[in-house]
Amino acid sequence: MKVLQYFENPGLISRSGIGHAQRLQQEELSYTDVVLDTSPFSKDYDLIDVNTYGPKSIAMLAKARLENKKIVYHAHSTYEDFRNSFIGSNLLSKPFKRHLINAYKRADLIITPTAYAKTLLRGYGLTQPIIPISNGVRVSSYEKSQSKITKFRQFLNLSADDKRKVIISVGLYFQRKGVMDFVELAKRNPEYLFVWFGYTDLRIIPRKIRKMVQSDHPTNCIFAGYITGDVLQGAYSGADLFLYPSYEETEGIVVLEALASSQKVLVRDIPVYADWLHDGVDCYKAQNLDDFDKQLHLIMSDQVKDVSQQGYEVALTRDVSVIGPQLKAAYEEALALISGDSQ
Repeated sequence: MKVLQYFENPGLISRSGIGHAQRLQQEELSYTDVVLDTSPFSKDYDLIDVNTYGPKSIAMLAKARLENKKIVYHAHSTYEDFRNSFIGSNLLSKPFKRHLINAYKRADLIITPTAYAKTLLRGYGLTQPIIPISNGVRVSSYEKSQSKITKFRQFLNLSADDKRKVIISVGLYFQRKGVMDFVELAKRNPEYLFVWFGYTDLRIIPRKIRKMVQSDHPTNCIFAGYITGDVLQGAYSGADLFLYPSYEETEGIVVLEALASSQKVLVRDIPVYADWLHDGVDCYKAQNLDDFDKQLHLIMSDQVKDVSQQGYEVALTRDVSVIGPQLKAAYEEALALISGDSQ
């Protein structure tokens, strides 16, 4: 089977969740006999898997349809997770939703990360087969490593004498990601060090968040910027808690990374986690700001059960070696569809 994987403007999306998904998909498919092609000029392929939704992506869909190729769409984005992000996102959200529907309806089969995301897409009126397949995580990269933890602490200039417990999060500077709640929790808990990894161009985010990131945050809150590799992996395993107050996700790759690190995880109790993360079983969940404050104190003071091992076992079920065969099976299903079944 030959699959053309298409990502529009890979340089621009390299730091985004979709860019991360691109790298993961390529690794996942290495566990199969699928022959992967990434050249947009290729004609020798059985189906195309499109992951982006710009004008070049739409043109690739049209080209594939003219050549009678099967089309798979990786639906990473939704109307719901577009809102409350950059300046003007809410104003543009309804036209963006119409654009997404127009793009997704061209597919023979849709892959989306979670059952929750599938429910959203069905709500858009999409009728073709939709298969939930996790973005996945390379679990082996997040095994606890003292050298990586040392690099993480050195990056933050934390001395051996600094005994403060560290709470981390990872994401863009979007209101949807809960960054404002993260800063408020830092204000309420000066005894802990709060570190936010990730970066967004400050010119495209609302003024109140831009001001907060630049100066309006307490001294125990650090915006560390976009970091990858050993430092970030060391942060996941070397911190005392991964706190993710995001209001909306289609999955949450960073949550998978934290679970793979055997880290204690505290997330917002939102529908996307309902069928695969369970409060008090493999993570902890909070309803609102006060609940986050309460839960993090209970976790940090060891007043609740440590469920990090159970969280790690969840990550194992979404390892790249597991996801690759699932992608191949979805491609085979798309190829088996009778012509004319798709819109």
